[in-house]
Amino acid sequence: MTDDGRYAFSGLSRLLHERARLGIMTALMARPGGILFPELKGLCNLTDGNLNRHLSVLEESGCVEIWKSGAGRNKQTLIKATQSGREQFLQYLAELESVVRDATEAAEEANEAPGFGFAAG
Repeated sequence: MTDDGRYAFSGLSRLLHERARLGIMTALMARPGGILFPELKGLCNLTDGNLNRHLSVLEESGCVEIWKSGAGRNKQTLIKATQSGREQFLQYLAELESVVRDATEAAEEANEAPGFGFAAG
């Protein structure tokens, strides 16, 4: 048996493995009906520009849908995770669970392994 690539975690999506996009997708998963832009901005602690930038990336990838309605002061933007985005995010979370499981097992194995007995000096 070989351990080649054991810790490669190729299922970690670079698209979703970014702090802001991870937060955005987590918020959207919790609200299947969508979230209005100002609320999402607050939940993720992002500026308008940052949120817009990350939403553009997520929209281009097909992870989110964005609806705009109204004009002027009555303008509202609703963001919703797509079915594909929800599936991608769940796959990403499963890979993160692998990371946690492997890291925990590796730490437990290291604690059980006999030390080398090197003296400080």
